[in-house]
Amino acid sequence: MTDRDPRGGDALDRELDEALALAKDQGPYPRRAETWAEGPVHRDDAEDAEDADHADALGNPENRGNPENRGNPEKPEWTDPWTTVPRDRAPRARRPSGAPARHRPATTWPDARAIAARAPRKAVAKAAPLARPLAEALGHVLATPLTALTDLPSFDTSAMDGWALAGPGPWRLPAGEQSILAGHAESDPLPDGHAIRIATGARIPPGATAVLRTEHGTAGDGWLYAAPGHPVTPGQDIRPRGQECRSGDLLLPAGALVTPVILGLAAAAGYDELPTVPRPRVEILVLGDELLREGLPHDGRIRDALGPMLAPWLRALGAEPTVTRRLGDDAEALYAAVAGSPADVVLTTGGTAAGPVDHVHPTLRRLDAELLVDGVAVRPGHPMLLARLAPEKHLVGLPGNPLAAVSGLLTLAEPLLRTLTGRPAATPCPAPLAAAVQGHPRDTRLVPVVFRGDEALPLRFNGPAMLRGVAVADGLAVIPPGGAGRGSEVEVLDLPWSAAWPSAAGGPGDPAVGPWHLL
Repeated sequence: MTDRDPRGGDALDRELDEALALAKDQGPYPRRAETWAEGPVHRDDAEDAEDADHADALGNPENRGNPENRGNPEKPEWTDPWTTVPRDRAPRARRPSGAPARHRPATTWPDARAIAARAPRKAVAKAAPLARPLAEALGHVLATPLTALTDLPSFDTSAMDGWALAGPGPWRLPAGEQSILAGHAESDPLPDGHAIRIATGARIPPGATAVLRTEHGTAGDGWLYAAPGHPVTPGQDIRPRGQECRSGDLLLPAGALVTPVILGLAAAAGYDELPTVPRPRVEILVLGDELLREGLPHDGRIRDALGPMLAPWLRALGAEPTVTRRLGDDAEALYAAVAGSPADVVLTTGGTAAGPVDHVHPTLRRLDAELLVDGVAVRPGHPMLLARLAPEKHLVGLPGNPLAAVSGLLTLAEPLLRTLTGRPAATPCPAPLAAAVQGHPRDTRLVPVVFRGDEALPLRFNGPAMLRGVAVADGLAVIPPGGAGRGSEVEVLDLPWSAAWPSAAGGPGDPAVGPWHLL
């Protein structure tokens, strides 16, 4: 067991932090204090490999310590890879005398989300609303409150097919088959003691006091009679003008997400178009020479899983993805792409650590960017970052591993875009866990879950490079440092589509779900 540093980090975490520290210099770009380490600098998925080691230790009986200790609460059943130095790791070099040894710890997960939400300096309310026709407004956010442009209904209407009545009965009927239909102009006044056929939604004639439903009346010999047991009361089955709202009434506040029902309400209230918040433009830069756009993996190269996923995900978060570009590991190409991007947000994948082909930090230094978040205490996704490129332009750096990138989306991109689009923060949705989840000693964990009744069921495939679990998940459970036991209430982050798609994961027999010791 190695000595632990003052902030509680172990050797592997310290090595990652030190690698990041050595990549930074003085200037507008915040710099970690220098530390000293021996050995190669790891790429941004180094911490994800650590997560995989931890999952392997939990999932494989061989890694759980002495079998004689299993079931004994006095003795641990497994060796924690976060607090144990791998046997084949080289000893660390000593720090030269007088060299600084301070660290800047990773931002906590709640703080990182709060920083991302506060990052935009320009209030959404100051942005000029964009008028969109109703047919194009679905999924956008109202820039101003929605007030009624007319009374609803705008005149007294019949709530039923039947007869419009004036006064008490019986009632005299007009000669012929006269009737009042929906969509017709106002008819002549109805004399007292008279009745006339009327359709649902038709305008009530002046003088009418009630409507008698077709099934409650009997007509014959020019007269109309109410059926026994169905007396007529004044105002019966009439929707009075302004029953739903009066002109000028507030229907919805600014910031409301435009749904299909809201489109219908807006149309009924007299709108042809809606004032919406302009969607922030996002340019996606997928980095990595190892990524393939098609075909099967070969020769050490793998398929790009993030390129096809990010644009629709960002669109679901209220952004307007402009382009997805694949740059490979090219420092100059990345610098030119970020410096020349007209987007409000640049989203990168991979390259956020300090390896020889990790060019995000050097690019931000060259651009004199303001680093707002540099590493988050969350697993997976630790090496994510958020930077301000200009007063109203930001960069979100996601890790390269797929589930780690999803973690970055929910941690940094979602709060940032929520503020840029004027959406309110979702109300936290706690749920009890259907099974215990092992936690990281210091960091938050995000674990895919499905809902089974009132409980959140953790899914098995939750490694940083895996999408199989989150593909069938209803959300990601927020597991606090140290873990959470069965029945513990934890926050569950919704996925943009979770309410629209039935979960494909089954019970404990489903390979995506159990057995629990593989969590």
